Amino acid sequence: MKLITLFESMTGAKVKDCISNEKLIFVMEENEMGKAIGRNGVNIKRIENKLRKKIKLVEFSNDVLQFVKNMIYPIEIFDVKQENNDLIIHAKDTHTRAMLIGRERQNINHLNDIVRRYFDVKEMKVV
Repeated sequence: MKLITLFESMTGAKVKDCISNEKLIFVMEENEMGKAIGRNGVNIKRIENKLRKKIKLVEFSNDVLQFVKNMIYPIEIFDVKQENNDLIIHAKDTHTRAMLIGRERQNINHLNDIVRRYFDVKEMKVV
């Protein structure tokens, strides 16, 4: 809660959620990304210096497929499809697929945990 309040007071943007691991992930409300980043990224740089942690901003979307695309940006993929309660991410090549999955599936598991907070998703697969 302190991080969300600090971020909102420094940027003026509305934050939906904050996830903390090796870097801070702020899930922004829709259409708040520009305010959060600031001109030339000045807000992000200022907060990173104050907290001494890397920050990633993600824009929330009510559409689960768009939210997943926002989460994995800037990694380029072909498509995200939903089959029943599973999400299938079609990677561009093997390097992209490896980055999405991560060592010992840590990246895809972390992504899956975040998406499950907001949507009814059983599992995510990368093909």
